[in-house]
Amino acid sequence: MTNNFLNNLKSDIPASIVVFFVAIPLCLGIALASGAPLFSGIIAGIIGGIVVGLLSGSQIGVSGPAAGLAAIVLTAISTLNGFENFLLAVVIGGVIQLTFGILKAGVIGQYFPSSVIKGMLTGIGLIIFIKQIPYFFGNKNLELGSNMLSEISLGSTLVGIIGLFILILWESVLSKKAKIFQLVQGPLVAVIVGIIYTVTMSGNEKWGIVKSNLVDVPVPSNSSELISKFFTLPNFSAISNVDIWVVAFTIALVASLETLLCVEATDKLDPQKRVTPKNRELIAQGIGNMLSGIIGGLPVTQVIVRSSANLQSGGKTKSSAIIHGFLLLISVLTIPALLNKIPLSVLASILFLVGYKLAKPALFKSMYHLGWKQFVPFMITIIGIIFTDLLMGISMGLVLAIVIILLESYKNSHSTELDEKSVNITLAEEVTFINKDSIFSELDKVKPESSVNINIKNNKYLDNDIIEILNDFLETKSERKLKVTIQSDKGTFENPVNISEINI
Repeated sequence: MTNNFLNNLKSDIPASIVVFFVAIPLCLGIALASGAPLFSGIIAGIIGGIVVGLLSGSQIGVSGPAAGLAAIVLTAISTLNGFENFLLAVVIGGVIQLTFGILKAGVIGQYFPSSVIKGMLTGIGLIIFIKQIPYFFGNKNLELGSNMLSEISLGSTLVGIIGLFILILWESVLSKKAKIFQLVQGPLVAVIVGIIYTVTMSGNEKWGIVKSNLVDVPVPSNSSELISKFFTLPNFSAISNVDIWVVAFTIALVASLETLLCVEATDKLDPQKRVTPKNRELIAQGIGNMLSGIIGGLPVTQVIVRSSANLQSGGKTKSSAIIHGFLLLISVLTIPALLNKIPLSVLASILFLVGYKLAKPALFKSMYHLGWKQFVPFMITIIGIIFTDLLMGISMGLVLAIVIILLESYKNSHSTELDEKSVNITLAEEVTFINKDSIFSELDKVKPESSVNINIKNNKYLDNDIIEILNDFLETKSERKLKVTIQSDKGTFENPVNISEINI
């Protein structure tokens, strides 16, 4: 058993180093996209690695701040009038997630149509992409217009373009050439190039990068300053604020969905085909979010980018996720000054690629080819997210998807065969009150003196509303001179007085 642990550790330690190098730019970049203090992204990465890693049953999944929540965080910080109020929402959201896990709600992801989930991720991707444009050009207040060129920072824009070029080259060409380009990830190289550029061009008025366009994490000089600078406490006095509870529920729902989707994806990628206990995962994520919110971190979820990097780098057990969390902690304690040399435009270039992957044009094409029943809820979800907010967009897509399901159920309640003097009606497996009108209309069209055969052999559920309609029809059979036969799994019944005789 000891040998097995050591053998796994030989794989897990190198994998954890790769995940660490992937996580640093993503933690900072997602915090940037969220409009939150950049260090809050690092806190979430540390909590996601160490705390969630220890509690989770996932062997290859890695947790941390998620791009999928960036749009919620960005809006919530503004709506709730301050980061401290938002942190309270993160804590409450963690409690709600913990409750989901205890109540065994790990199946929640199965009840959201894939069209809505894909629309949610695409909408988030578009928002991330759009929101990074000002940072890419080195002007947080940049607005599109005729004098846009005069408002951009040449240094930030240049290094952002270089970073984007490196990322695209790495992913589309170099990563396919040799394993070294898979182990050393493009985002890390882009960040290193950005740091070199910052140091080299320091003091150059035209091509240098001003401090406001660089990462800004605390650089403490002693232990007491470490606590005061690094950690922000939630505003627990605002717990009665209804808006905070709305944001908390949104975080809990979206974070749970994103985690469960990632769990499903990573389990499929796992060569050993291990299955992650979903309810335990929700409990781990809930505790992680509670702790992250308490000490000033962003919400965490299990994330596909870091999880797949872990898998591709040879990670065998969750030790790699835990070790990567400790590496993040060590880095912010030992090299914060170096982190502060990273240009925000380089992080924006990384997030451009994240946003693009979430909202690929090919996805729009594939959803369109699946037909309008998939495409319309997909598009409505995206439009709702962009023009209202995430929860409203998801709700709009979900309501539309349910309406489509109800319409399909309405149309597929039964099948009918007609000839001159006979009518054969076969009911579907489940017939509910939604089908009242279609069943009533079909029976109402039966001509006098006809033979009517109603087949309910395959029916598993017959709603009381439908039973009432059938009983009303049976009451009129003598008056209309009808011969009615009902076939069920209990036998064939000629001219029954009512459906209760059949004992269905």
